[in-house]
Amino acid sequence: MKITIGSDHGAVQLKEEVKMVLKEYGDIEVTDVGTFGTESVDYPDIAEKICADVVSGKSDRGIALCGTGIGISIACNKVKGIRCALCSDVYSAKMSRQHNNANVLAMGGRVTGFGPAGEIVRAWVETEFEGGRHERRVNKIMALEQN
Repeated sequence: MKITIGSDHGAVQLKEEVKMVLKEYGDIEVTDVGTFGTESVDYPDIAEKICADVVSGKSDRGIALCGTGIGISIACNKVKGIRCALCSDVYSAKMSRQHNNANVLAMGGRVTGFGPAGEIVRAWVETEFEGGRHERRVNKIMALEQN
C-alpha cells in the first residue's frame, strides 16, 4: 500500500510519530509532502498535495494532519474523489474504513496524543471496506460532488 502523508506546522511532530508507526508495516510505502518544520504554512496547500496523490492513484490512501485536524479535513473533502475522515478514536477509524471507505485519515497534532494516534493509524490501515450495503451509501456520497 502507498500512503501520502502531510501536515501543517501544528502537527509536524505527530507526522513524524505516524511515520514511525507506518514503518511497522513492511508493505507500506510512505510519501511525505511536508511541511518539515515549525514555520507557519497553510494547511489547504498540504491537503491539496495529499489529495492529488490519492485521486491520481499515485497513493492508495492519505493521512492529513493539522493542529486540530478540522481545517485540513475540510480542505481534503473539497477535492473531488476524496472521503476524508477526522478520527480521534480507534472505533471511528475502523468505521471510516468499513462503512465509508475513507481514503484519507485526518488527525490533530494539538489534540491527539502519540499513543492514541498510533492506535488510530493501525486500525485505519488494517481495516478494509466492507462493501455491500455500504457501497450504495458511499456511491450516494460521491454523487453529491455532481451537485
